[in-house]
Amino acid sequence: MAEQKVMNRWLVVIGAILIQLCLGAIYAWSAFTGKLNALDGDFQFSKTQTQIIFSVGLATFAVVMALIAGKWQAKAGPRKVAMTGGIVLGAGYILAGLAGTNFWGILFGVGILGGAGIGLGYVCPIAACVKWFPDKKGLITGLAVAGFGFGALIWIKLTSGFVFGPINLTPGWKGLYGAGMNVNQVFMLYGVLFAVLVLIGAVLLKNPPEGWKPAGWTPPTGAAAATSGQANFTTGQMVKTLQYWSLFLIFMIGATAGLMVIGVIGLFGKDALTANGVEAVKAAIITGTAMGLFYALMNGLGRIIWGSVSDKLGRKNSIVLMSFLQGIMMILFFFIGGKEWGLYISAAIIGFNFGGNFALFPAATADYFGNKNVGTNYPWVFMAYGVGGIIGPILGGRMGDLKVWSMAFIPAGIACIIAAIIGITLKQPKAVS
Repeated sequence: MAEQKVMNRWLVVIGAILIQLCLGAIYAWSAFTGKLNALDGDFQFSKTQTQIIFSVGLATFAVVMALIAGKWQAKAGPRKVAMTGGIVLGAGYILAGLAGTNFWGILFGVGILGGAGIGLGYVCPIAACVKWFPDKKGLITGLAVAGFGFGALIWIKLTSGFVFGPINLTPGWKGLYGAGMNVNQVFMLYGVLFAVLVLIGAVLLKNPPEGWKPAGWTPPTGAAAATSGQANFTTGQMVKTLQYWSLFLIFMIGATAGLMVIGVIGLFGKDALTANGVEAVKAAIITGTAMGLFYALMNGLGRIIWGSVSDKLGRKNSIVLMSFLQGIMMILFFFIGGKEWGLYISAAIIGFNFGGNFALFPAATADYFGNKNVGTNYPWVFMAYGVGGIIGPILGGRMGDLKVWSMAFIPAGIACIIAAIIGITLKQPKAVS
């Protein structure tokens, strides 16, 4: 089927990015943790409580994606499932806004409903884009999920103003908080925006016609087909392979490290900077910039760049290199995070590597277990993210309450290096008959 007879496939990418910008709201959680944790504020949540909400959201995200979204979008198509996800996500944040200072209300709104909405919407752009771009899986997967990382930058900076160190892009405006909005009002505003924008993006999501392929691209045959997603495994067949569990473990470790930093960077940065003599107000600005600019921006770029690199270097080599670099950086983070530029550099590199996971693992899932079933198979690989989402943030929050941050970051760094070693053993599974 000729490419010119169907919709422009790049429109699907635009819709995917718009959806992911909203789903990336979960990575903007640091915009709320300081307000929720403030001893002189209305909430007075512990560091651990703030991370429980975050972890429940991440776990719900992964579980709903695996148990509901993957199969549903395979049957109903990506558009309907993504739209439902946007509505559920928006409703969750609106409910959290109506919950006042009640921990359980915010946990249910942001953690359960918000996480479920993200889980419904997340796999739809990935599954659609892999089918439209079998010739550029790494790059296009990176682009499809880049909005998830960039979204955090937008939603964080909307609360505080678009100030990046000495650069102020919104002079005279100090963000939604500075304009007098409280946490609950921001939750409600974001809920409305998420629902509307995801619905708009979902209109562009559509699978290509059966048998369609890009003009000028010929599917590999023979041995090459086995490494390019032509040999399709069912989910039941996939989970019986060693390759699945290796990918799961590597992804879980990488998610634990990256999500730990997302969850506690504002809390750790404030503690470390003030311990080195930085005033609390300035420390808050620095940590906001570290997360909102360096981590979030590089997280988005990491998805695109690691995806593109893996198309040339290979998925296995890219996973090994990314995991090893992340391990070294997680260990260094504890030692240099108490200095302004140390915090910026750490946030940038950790965010860059963490973002790479979301380009490499769906592409590796397609490579190893087939392009056709990636929408149903990848959610089960992505369950590793849910496990990491429970371990990382809660471990970080607990070590923060105990004031022993080293016991969070250094073990996570060592685990990432072990993940790189596991990655070296990855090889193509035997094709199923």
